[in-house]
Amino acid sequence: MMRIGIDFGGTKIEAAALDDTGAFVARIREPNPGSYDAALALVAQLIARVEAEAGPARSVGLAIPGSPSPRTGLIRNANSTYLNDRRFGEDLALALGRPVRLANDANCLALSEALDGAGNGAASVFGVIVGTGCGGGLVVGGELVEGAHGVAAEIGHVSLPWPSVDEAPGPACWCGLRGCLETWVSGSGFQRDHEATTGRAWTAQAVVAAARDGDEGAATALDRYIDRLGRALAMVVNLVDPEVFVLGGGMSNVSELYDRLPDIVARHAFADHWDGRIVAARWGDSSGVRGAARLWND
Repeated sequence: MMRIGIDFGGTKIEAAALDDTGAFVARIREPNPGSYDAALALVAQLIARVEAEAGPARSVGLAIPGSPSPRTGLIRNANSTYLNDRRFGEDLALALGRPVRLANDANCLALSEALDGAGNGAASVFGVIVGTGCGGGLVVGGELVEGAHGVAAEIGHVSLPWPSVDEAPGPACWCGLRGCLETWVSGSGFQRDHEATTGRAWTAQAVVAAARDGDEGAATALDRYIDRLGRALAMVVNLVDPEVFVLGGGMSNVSELYDRLPDIVARHAFADHWDGRIVAARWGDSSGVRGAARLWND
């Protein structure tokens, strides 16, 4: 029997049915309508359409921005802000007439990549999304580690470690604090830093392309970005020491990361030797929907 996963993104919502081997049987994407009731209705419609194509599913899981509070059940920390303070899981279960499970989208990426992706076979996998925002997820022994308050591995909202004088206190973050990693190592943070030093409002892709062509301003911005991300991963090593880091999101496509990050992590990790792996997500932007389908492991 199939499992259905939903990836609730800021611009699109994807539904997919996976069989027991992890193969896609059906897959549909639609634009996110941008309001609570419309999004709730769209998710229900997508599930119905997937089941019409693939047959009945035994479970439904959702990868969402933010996460449900273990205390109240309300969604918090979602950049799709209309989800916040709403009982999205309960409302969807009521609309569908069946139980659903929800998890943060970075947690779903980590779970997908740990089970049959780039982290397959590792005892511990730390997934990091470096895209428009920055998020993290931790899987140990094939199980998500969500923490007592459901915020384990929220790497995007800790401070940049080992900051230089000109990096402190850091840019204001939407969460209300300053200097969060999301403001530095997300794709949007990379663009902001480049624009602040060059005055050029370029996309992240354009900055990387210019760096490869020898543009000094772009190259130094990329150097700063890689150094900051390396420091961030070293902090994770000092906390949980995962065997594998799996990177997803738009910045994970920058090939220079995989050549240069290990030396930076090793330099900052509190160990006599570090030889962990840093790899790109095998499933790319499909990791969220695949991990969501696997939130039911029974």
